[in-house]
Amino acid sequence: MTRRTGRRPGKPGTREAILDAARSAFAERGFDAASIRGIAGTAEVDPALVHHYFGSKDQLFLAAMNFPFDPGQLVPKVLAGDRDAVGERLVRTFLGIWDSPVGSAAQALLRSAVSNEWTARLLREFVTTQVLRRVLENLDVDPAELPLRGSLVATQMIGLAMMRHVVRLEPVASADPETLVAAIGPTIQRYLIDPLPT
Repeated sequence: MTRRTGRRPGKPGTREAILDAARSAFAERGFDAASIRGIAGTAEVDPALVHHYFGSKDQLFLAAMNFPFDPGQLVPKVLAGDRDAVGERLVRTFLGIWDSPVGSAAQALLRSAVSNEWTARLLREFVTTQVLRRVLENLDVDPAELPLRGSLVATQMIGLAMMRHVVRLEPVASADPETLVAAIGPTIQRYLIDPLPT
């Protein structure tokens, strides 16, 4: 009889307990202030077990959000290429996700955020820390302007998702994605890199 080696698995329900603790921490304190150690303490597990199940804090956040894609894999594609076309690539990537079958999870999250403050906080943290910050920090703009620039971009992107997939306002709801890229991309580009009004 051989003895099993390696880490002992957590108790049944450990993974869900960690996710519950993470959702609360991210909603109450935000992504930056929430810590793996604090989440582990709330879940009453060793921090190493959190890493065992989820790897990094970013991966734990994505699992807690139950989001269908990893921005860490998509943002480099948005940033690759001409800096003057980042706005168009961001809109094109955004529509590619939201218009695809995996976009249904994002749409459900958006609908929930409208009526649930807890979900709204999680969505706000996701958009801010996982998407917009990653894009803006690579565009060589004044760090003091990042919060305003990110918020302005979010107004357009979340507004687009709301009108296209929740309210279903025509002709936006059925418009060809490239039509929307051409119409909205320049506005996003302006928010990303053009001088802000004083």
